[in-house]
Parts: sequence; C-alpha cells; structure tokens
Amino acid sequence: MPPRIPSQSAAESGSRRTELEAGLSDELASVVSAARRRALRDGDRQIDTAHLLHSLLESDQRVRAVFDGAPRITRLLGYLVQRSIGYGLRWQSAVEDSGVVPVVVEAGWSPVAAGAMEGACARAGLRGEARAHCLDLLAAIVADPQARAVEVLRRAGTDLGVLLPRIENALRSECADGYGGERAHGYEGERAHGYADGYADERAHGYADVDRGGWGGCGAGAGESSR
Repeated sequence: MPPRIPSQSAAESGSRRTELEAGLSDELASVVSAARRRALRDGDRQIDTAHLLHSLLESDQRVRAVFDGAPRITRLLGYLVQRSIGYGLRWQSAVEDSGVVPVVVEAGWSPVAAGAMEGACARAGLRGEARAHCLDLLAAIVADPQARAVEVLRRAGTDLGVLLPRIENALRSECADGYGGERAHGYEGERAHGYADGYADERAHGYADVDRGGWGGCGAGAGESSR
C-alpha cells in the first residue's frame, strides 16, 4: 500500500530539512543521521521510529540510563537488529502510520516518525530550549502507541507506564543541571562504551543471539521562544 502522505518537491524537502535540523542538538542530529544510514542499509524506504530507537540506544548514554540496566538494553538491541530477518519483514510493505488525517512530512520519513520529531521539538520548546535533545525524542516516541518502536519495547518486556515518567524525570533533572556539559558526558564518549553503529559490533556484544520472536515546528519557532 503506498504511503498516504502528500509528496513534496526536492527544493521544498531540502529547505525543510535544513530548517528543521537546525532545531536539533548535535547529539540528536547524529542520531537522526545514523537512523537514516540504517534505513538505507536495510533497504527501507522510510525512517521509522524503530530506526530512531535503535540509534538512540546506541548513541546516547542518558537514553540508556532510563532503562533497567544492560540486560534490558541488550534485549532491546537484539530485537532491533533482527528486524530485517524476523518480525520486521512485514513492515517492509507497509507504512508506519497512525491512521489519522494524513500530514505533509519530509520525504523519507514515516508519518509516525515525523510526528515524533515534531513532538520532540515541541517538548524542548516548552522548556524554553532552542534545540531538542535525545530524551525529548525518546519521550515523544514512547508516548505514541502506534509507533513501531513501542511494539519493540513491549516485545522486550518494557513497562511503558514506568518508562515514560522515568524519561520525564530525567528531562527535568537535565534541565535543572543544564546541558552545557553534553559533549563531555554524552555522544563523543559513546563508542568507548561499545555501542558503535553497525552489525559487526552488535554481534560482538551478543545482540544477535536474542530470541527471534517531514516533521515540522522544530526550527526557528523553538529558538524564538527561548530568547
């Protein structure tokens, strides 16, 4: 079934991408780039929330900290790695869509993933932040029951009723402490923790052995609200 979303011209899409990616923190921009590479590598026509969750878990220490330790993260990554050879095969011929009124999104994004990006930016804007962070995106994803990432979380036995308040508490704590030390605490040290992008490192950590069972509103508006 073809996507139920209006198309955009290449010029509109490029301009929209530039504007919106200006509203992301460096770490979240890196997560988005990794999700895009993963979708291309797997032959998926759109970035969906499972791609985003996978990249968030690999790339951000604060995201991993809201889960119940390394075993839970390992199980989640195991499910995510196996999407191309297991449960995710049924996703290849479908669009991740909430079923609500179609919206115009950037080409290459599922409607639900686009909505999650918009939600992340809105959350940051409510705090007076000019740019969205990784925990903002995780919160927006978990809050949407139609997200593929939520399906993966449930498969891995994650209690969503516990997870979302934990994310919100972490965001409040980060906001109180400030994000000034992000680079020292976050992304640049991630590969030292063994969460490098790619299946080779995933298999080295045993993730493959787990049971096989256009976004908008993110750029100038958020920045203006923080001034």
